[in-house]
Amino acid sequence: MNYQWYPGHMMKAKRMMEENIKLIDLIIELVDARIPMSSRNPDIDELGKGKSRLILLNKSDLAEDKWNEAWISYFETQGYSVLKINSKTGSGIKAIQGKVQEACKEKLERDRKRGILNRPVRAMVVGIPNVGKSTFINAFAGKACTKTGNKPGVTKGKQWIRLNRGIELLDTPGILWPKFEDQDVGLRLAMIGSINDEILNREELAEGILQFLLAHKKTAVASRYELEQEYEQMHDALTDIAYHRHCLLKGNLPDTEKAAGMVIDDFRNGKFGKITLEIPENMTW
Repeated sequence: MNYQWYPGHMMKAKRMMEENIKLIDLIIELVDARIPMSSRNPDIDELGKGKSRLILLNKSDLAEDKWNEAWISYFETQGYSVLKINSKTGSGIKAIQGKVQEACKEKLERDRKRGILNRPVRAMVVGIPNVGKSTFINAFAGKACTKTGNKPGVTKGKQWIRLNRGIELLDTPGILWPKFEDQDVGLRLAMIGSINDEILNREELAEGILQFLLAHKKTAVASRYELEQEYEQMHDALTDIAYHRHCLLKGNLPDTEKAAGMVIDDFRNGKFGKITLEIPENMTW
């Protein structure tokens, strides 16, 4: 399967972001803590040249703790301010205000020297689809001020949100980029739900998930699906899962499509424990 998804509304959203970047002091970039590099849109670095940057490792509860810390160190050495958060529970949210001030220290100092006091930091919130931007903004603001949903594409247009006297947020739609040079990146994005499921071959996606799980979380996946053997072909594993979970068609044939949906949902809902799908360069599992 060739992973790619760049509908027209993403192109429009990118143009809107380019038009508004001159109003912005800070870019707050949400990434998925399970795939911190693959969930970074490379266009954002070009867009954000010369701007202060804050990276938030969202959904950090779904990723392995030691790799969360490794990614924080990695991004800090690249010059970014970084925090791990969980927008759903609010974990890490209180520390963001201080990180914003830290990231914009030079800008605030320049304002002070010019006699400009109490001008709020204007931050653009960016991220790929389904990374949790709207849930984050609602948690940060302390009220439901944006639409949220667990599917990509819920936020369609820009909206400004004034949180307090110190910060204003510009929410933006989740956008991907026109072409994934590395199809492994596309697979990881599909695994976490950042690509529209309707255009995917769900059986192939489930087989990709099983390939990773049986290499890194073998005990968890084997016990959940009662798998007792080694598999060279992931379709054979999917077939066994269909039988064990009674996903059957007429004639007692395995319904591998239904089993695939089960594997995808179980993975996205953290049923195999904390999982990190990629680690910083120059590190080994």
